[in-house]
Amino acid sequence: MMADMQNTPLTPGALNGVRILDLSRVLAGPWAAQALGDLGAEVLKVEHPERGDDTRHWGPPDMADSEGDLFSGYYLCANRNKQSLAIDFSKPEGAALVRRLAQKADIVIENYKVGGLKKFGLDHESLRAENPALICCSITGFGQDGPYAPRGGYDFLIQGMGGLMSVTGPAAGTPGSEPTKVGVAVIDLFTGLYAVIAILAALRHRDQTGEGQHIDCALLDTSVAILANQGANWLIGGTKPKPMGNSHPNVVPYRNFPVADGELIIAVGNDSQFRALCKVLGDEALASHPDYATNAARATNREALETLIRGHLADRKRDDVILDMEAAGVPGGPINRVDQVFDDPQVKARKVLESHAMPDGTTVPMVRFPARLSVTPATIRRTPPKLGEDTLSVLRQELGLSDTETRTLVEAGVIVIKE
Repeated sequence: MMADMQNTPLTPGALNGVRILDLSRVLAGPWAAQALGDLGAEVLKVEHPERGDDTRHWGPPDMADSEGDLFSGYYLCANRNKQSLAIDFSKPEGAALVRRLAQKADIVIENYKVGGLKKFGLDHESLRAENPALICCSITGFGQDGPYAPRGGYDFLIQGMGGLMSVTGPAAGTPGSEPTKVGVAVIDLFTGLYAVIAILAALRHRDQTGEGQHIDCALLDTSVAILANQGANWLIGGTKPKPMGNSHPNVVPYRNFPVADGELIIAVGNDSQFRALCKVLGDEALASHPDYATNAARATNREALETLIRGHLADRKRDDVILDMEAAGVPGGPINRVDQVFDDPQVKARKVLESHAMPDGTTVPMVRFPARLSVTPATIRRTPPKLGEDTLSVLRQELGLSDTETRTLVEAGVIVIKE
């Protein structure tokens, strides 16, 4: 079952009182701003008055509220705990409004091309000149300098350029083998999370010194960083990683195996777990065989060992093997479809899925912030907003605009107010 919003304690989060001006779109920037919002920060999302965030239109699937407004699943996944302001800052009056909001903010997050905000006076140099304590985080494909800096960058492109696709997918020569992207936009997501880490470090520094700073996050830098052991294998051993399907380049057995009624995953991380697996397989002699007794030996004799394991599993039922492995302390489990993930008993027990009501009462399911903080828990306080839903209230409360001033801005097409 989903956790109900009214049963979720809405205690102030660790970032209560921190103000974020979110000028980003699509995924990496919005993901970072949402995480900070989950942790208690106030997030003002500035969007184009006509089209809003690009992902608002990245459906189907979409869900509709009682007024018929559509929310794409893509938009919903990255924009809770935010207020939406529909401001056209390509107009001087709109840029002036955003600059005034930045003067009252702690953090600005943006993902425009390098130099793209300078003509509006919204680049980090201009904003920090007026608010030296401001932390500005820029997220781009390739960073603020270097020969590729002017280029646009999307997750798929960077997965290819950054090496991830070269190690993902079926092994060469097997059906379907070609450079393969990961099924989720992991470079965007990781970059968003690295941005959060950097922002929190900058906040710590700002709180100690009063000094803000600029954070330069690049999708390509992130892609290189998360090569992790695969990158280290090349740097230390000169080994060029290659796609290996579901096999692990260093650890064996660590992959999927067929059983009588499907497939399961065996993830043996050390020699003691391998010995326990051999008991589950009913072949304890395998554990002491010199070709398989150590991980180094198993990696050398990978194909022969995996063939033996397949033979032991061929006539056994998946759930029976998983229960036996669990009892023996061998990591393993099923390969779930997405619908099965949300029906998993552990996922349900952890209340990962929550149900929250939009202002009109429409219920939207959302996945909670994954880390649990015992004193300052992350919470979902606001569902993803309609475009311009908070323009009027924020401009009145934060900037003190009068009815006459807001009416003039609406008539000039600078702002849109959602009634």
